[in-house]
Amino acid sequence: MTIDSKNLQLFHFNYCPYCIKVRAALKLMGIDIELKNIHESEAYLKELLQGGGKKQVPCLRIEQDGHIEWLYESDDIIHYLKKHLAG
Repeated sequence: MTIDSKNLQLFHFNYCPYCIKVRAALKLMGIDIELKNIHESEAYLKELLQGGGKKQVPCLRIEQDGHIEWLYESDDIIHYLKKHLAG
């Protein structure tokens, strides 16, 4: 199953080492998704807390067929991106 990158958002902040790891993987795979820095926007932090239930980053928000999933852990996020988007 493939997913459109427009249906993905990465909640992160600049100096989190796990976020850096995921952003580097995105760059290496040539994947462009929306990045939401929770330290630059109170609205992004609120969205993460309300949707995902915790402040932990990185967090990948996946929307598919009207269903929303919140995926935590850098290695899990990278694995998901490789499986569904990397070409």
